[in-house]
Amino acid sequence: MTTAVPELSRIAGVGTAVPGNSYSQQEVLDIFGIEDPRVRSVFLNSAIERRFLTLPPEGPDGARVMEVQGELLAKHKAQAVDMGVRAVQECLKDTGADLSDIGYLCCVTTTGFLTPGLSALIIRELGIDPHTSRLDVVGMGCNAGLNALNAVNGWARAHPGRLALMVCSEACSAAYVFDGTMRTSVVNSLFGDGAAAVALVADTPEPERESESGSAPPPDRGPRILKFASYIITDAVDAMRYDWDGQQDRFSFFLDPQVPYVVGAHAERVVDRLLSGTGLRRGDIDHWLVHSGGKKVIDAVGVNLGLTRHDVRHTTSVLRDYGNLSSGSFLFSYQRLLEEQVARPGDHCVLMTMGPGSTIETALARW
Repeated sequence: MTTAVPELSRIAGVGTAVPGNSYSQQEVLDIFGIEDPRVRSVFLNSAIERRFLTLPPEGPDGARVMEVQGELLAKHKAQAVDMGVRAVQECLKDTGADLSDIGYLCCVTTTGFLTPGLSALIIRELGIDPHTSRLDVVGMGCNAGLNALNAVNGWARAHPGRLALMVCSEACSAAYVFDGTMRTSVVNSLFGDGAAAVALVADTPEPERESESGSAPPPDRGPRILKFASYIITDAVDAMRYDWDGQQDRFSFFLDPQVPYVVGAHAERVVDRLLSGTGLRRGDIDHWLVHSGGKKVIDAVGVNLGLTRHDVRHTTSVLRDYGNLSSGSFLFSYQRLLEEQVARPGDHCVLMTMGPGSTIETALARW
C-alpha cells in the first residue's frame, strides 16, 4: 500500500499595512534635534529615504516626550493589532477569501511582548471563528517570518483546501531608545513600523475541491513552496539581541557592527543546502527576495551569492521606502515582485531572511 504524498502549498495572497505617518531621515533628525555629525551620517547614509513610524508624543514645549517601558508596550499592542488586522484584511482581499475561510492563523512579532498573544487579539478584533487553530511566534527577530512560514506551510499541507494565514506585525517604534549613543542611533536609523500577511493553501484531491466552509479554494496563481533550509551561526549568537538598559529602564536592541559580514559569509552555505537535490544552481534562480536588513547586509549577501542590483531591486526599494520592517520585510518585497507581473510559470524564487541567532532562513518556491 502506498501513502499519499501531501500536495505542495502555494502562496494564495499577500497584504501589507503601515501606520499613517511617514518621515524622511532628515525629518527624524530635525524632530529629535540630533546634531552629532556621526549620528547624522548614520541616518543620512543608510540608503533609507522614508520610514513609517509612531513617534513619541509632543510635550508642552514641542519636544518629544520619551515613553517609559509600559507605554512602549502599550504602543506595541495598539500598533501591532491595528496593522495586523489591516494586513490580514488586505491579504484576504488579494486571496479572494473571507474571514470564515481561515483555518489557521500564525502571528509573528518581536517588538513587544503580549499575553494573550497577537493571534487572540486579532481573532477577537476581526471576529474570526474562535475555534481557529493558531500559533504565536515571539522574539525570533527579523528571520522569524520565514521560520514561521515553515510551520504555516506544514499546517496547510496537512489540511488540503484550508486557508492558513501568517501575519508579521512589527511596531519597531516601540523598541527605540534615545540616549545619543552610536549603538542605539544605528538601530534608530534603520527600523520602521509595518505588518504583512500571507495566505497559503494546498490543493485538495479533485473530488474534494470544496473547502470545509463550502467555498471554493482561491485561484491557482501563486508560487508553490518547495522546501526550506536554515542555518544558525552559533559563533554569532550574541551579535543581535535585546538587553535591559538599567539607566533607561527599558529594553535596548544591540546590533554588532560585524553582523553584515558574518551573515554574508554564511549565505552561500545555506543557499547551497536549499538547492541541494533540486538540480538547480544559483544561476537558475529567476527571483531573489532578500530581507531588507540594511545596506551593508544586502551588499554582503549580494557579493557572496553573486547577485546583481537587479536581483535585489525589491529588497533595496523596500529598504528605501520603509526601512527595515523586521520579520515582514520579505513579504513587502514579494508584493512588489507580484506588482511587476514578471514571474512566469516555471520560474524559481529564493526567499531569504536574516536575524538573531545569528540565523539565516531560506525558502525555495516555483511558479
